[in-house]
Amino acid sequence: MSADMKSKFVYVTFIKTTPQKLWDALTKPEFQKIYFFGTIQESTYKKGAPWKMVGADSGKTFDSGEILESDPPHKLVIKWRNEWMPELNAEGYGRCTMEIVQAIGTVKLTITHEHEFENSKLIAGVSNGWPQILSSLKSYLETGVAMERPVEKSVK
Repeated sequence: MSADMKSKFVYVTFIKTTPQKLWDALTKPEFQKIYFFGTIQESTYKKGAPWKMVGADSGKTFDSGEILESDPPHKLVIKWRNEWMPELNAEGYGRCTMEIVQAIGTVKLTITHEHEFENSKLIAGVSNGWPQILSSLKSYLETGVAMERPVEKSVK
């Protein structure tokens, strides 16, 4: 991956929690399966470790990659490739950076998902998925209840 990424999606949210609780929610399957719509991630989250996202019940691999950087509970960088959609898989690996910063009474989470392809289909896909997942995560950490997966309806 080049340092000059051509497609990028950035999402910032503030969550009333601690950096450690947010890190745990982002990296531990027992939390992921609650808010991540039926998927979990498997990794040791150490630099160089393999990473994959799988169906919690099916075991089907949806995405895979490698941990590029890990600084608990502040920063996680994942080399990320889609494994189940051929047109996304053909783009190869992108990069997802999760940054956690303590703010006054809250924690700032920034997700930056990047790809070296201009108009990346992977980035188009995650730009729909991340807001749903992170809204569910925020709800779970602040209220103890995750959201159901939203179904979008056309409004006329």
